[in-house]
Amino acid sequence: MATRDEASDQRTRILIVDDHPIVREGLAEVLSREPDLVVCGEAGDPRAALEALAACRPDAAIVDLSLGGASGLDLVRDIKARYPEVAVLVLTMHDEALYAERALRAGARGYIMKREAAQSVVGALRRVLGGAIYVSEQLTGSMLGQFIGGHHAAPASPVGSLSDRELHVFELIGQGLGTRGIAGQLHISVKTVEAHRAHIKGKLQLKDATELLQHATLWLREEGEA
Repeated sequence: MATRDEASDQRTRILIVDDHPIVREGLAEVLSREPDLVVCGEAGDPRAALEALAACRPDAAIVDLSLGGASGLDLVRDIKARYPEVAVLVLTMHDEALYAERALRAGARGYIMKREAAQSVVGALRRVLGGAIYVSEQLTGSMLGQFIGGHHAAPASPVGSLSDRELHVFELIGQGLGTRGIAGQLHISVKTVEAHRAHIKGKLQLKDATELLQHATLWLREEGEA
């Protein structure tokens, strides 16, 4: 965790949570050009993020969903539970069609992709600071359509049918972690991981562990190229 100069109490305080230092530095540079905003802290993992939240008491947190294998969604839930007054904007490479609604359910007020222009990120941040919800126009249209129709649309891909925890396990499988490695990463039992793996195979109609690994690896590669 790195805490920045907090000289001005009048400016709106922002915490940046991303496991890539160069991303944090670039985003901090963008925000520093805004006279009414100040980056009060940075963090690269959930533990450091919670320490920074307690130390600098930000008005908003910009959070990535991939934090060195840890779940950004879990962090969003923790922030919502411990600091409900903090507006959370998710800034990530992960496809909004699969993750945005999950992030909003977890407690985020906005979701924006890293491929968007810097000023779009600033605009999204201002929206959530103002108490509004921010998602892309395309996702807004889709969500409104579901609301008007009174039902949820079917997932765009079978992966969309996975629960948040199953999706995280699936991502870790794609990163090459075995059952024990995943159990250690998530602080759950090996038996629980095995149950998640079985549910994932069933939902994705995969025959065995080899197919599961291949499917997870390919999906993660496609996510990175999106």
